[in-house]
Amino acid sequence: MEVSDIFRAHGAAFRAANAGHISLDQLKVMSVIERCRTAALGGHVTRCEDCAHEHIAYNSCRNRHCPKCQAGAAKAWLAAREAELLPVRYFHLVFTLPRPIADIAHQNKREIYNLLMRASADTVIKIAADPKHLGARIGITSVLHTWGSAMTHHPHVHMIVPGGGLLADGSKWIACRKNFFLSVRVLSRLYRRLILEGLAKLHEAEKLQFFGDHAKLADPAAFGAFLKPLRQTDWVVYAKEPFAGPKTVLAYLSRYTHRVAISNSRLIRFDAASVTFRVKNYRLKGAGRRTTMTLATSEFIRRFLIHVLPKGQHRIRHYGFFGNGNRAANIARIRHLLGAKPPSRKDTGGTTESNNDQEPRILALPCPCCGGRLIFKGTFAPAQHPRAPPNPQRAAA
Repeated sequence: MEVSDIFRAHGAAFRAANAGHISLDQLKVMSVIERCRTAALGGHVTRCEDCAHEHIAYNSCRNRHCPKCQAGAAKAWLAAREAELLPVRYFHLVFTLPRPIADIAHQNKREIYNLLMRASADTVIKIAADPKHLGARIGITSVLHTWGSAMTHHPHVHMIVPGGGLLADGSKWIACRKNFFLSVRVLSRLYRRLILEGLAKLHEAEKLQFFGDHAKLADPAAFGAFLKPLRQTDWVVYAKEPFAGPKTVLAYLSRYTHRVAISNSRLIRFDAASVTFRVKNYRLKGAGRRTTMTLATSEFIRRFLIHVLPKGQHRIRHYGFFGNGNRAANIARIRHLLGAKPPSRKDTGGTTESNNDQEPRILALPCPCCGGRLIFKGTFAPAQHPRAPPNPQRAAA
């Protein structure tokens, strides 16, 4: 049972009932998920080199919102990150938005999501650079999530930070305390100020839009009054216990970096009237937090679509010495300061450009009959249904 099954069975009815209220980006996401791993996207034919079983595999949509395609994308991303792990303790921080701001973020996704990621990173970088706290330049990997367990709109940032940083001139590694990175109270206050200042600047530049019950916030005075109570409340910045080691960091990242609003494994059943899926009630502890929820099918689709990110919106970002420009040089410098050896390159088992002509292309999955290697024999174009393995030369042409 998959999200794509729900879209294929009931997506057309949802689009017809909500015509004019679905964005072009949301329509595209529905379309590609419906066609993912079907003949509509074409595919390839393989043959087992041991038992000669012929296997047809349809192409994936590779969309970042597709529950099926993100598992492979996560593996490739994690393989690259494994070489960048440092032999230090890592910390996990979570930055959330108060409900009133989350409500207007739903109408201004690009602007406020960017502000959320930028302000949370600036908060940690500035506090860590202060000699009163750590006095070092740190590195950050931030992951944007926009959902809660029930697929409601809940924008927040998960942040993974090594427990220490570089001295300003890069001559020394400064480690934080074993089980303490930075003061959550100090982080919360600076984060609140940066978000509120950023919202005021966005409103002044007329980059925010307001609809429905929030239409009155277009007036500067009304928007100022809207923000005023938020200056007096405590904002949630959550610091989890530090990871036990680099391997647990990778295990965590594999669950969070390429997650979408709901995974196929959480689906229980669906029909034209409703969809039932597993959820977690984080207000409870232990096994009691795991329960189920049933939504009307149209509401399930609506909740899924509100988490479609604007085109070009980056969900995973790196800051500080993990910044893309000098990441490799910074990591090498830190390893030298820590006296750590660089990780050995693992053989991926793939073929190189020099032997691609001699070595056959191998499908990553084993043969479903005997477990042998599946050799690529040819491809077929979208919307075609091959009845026999196609001629490789004709497919290439």
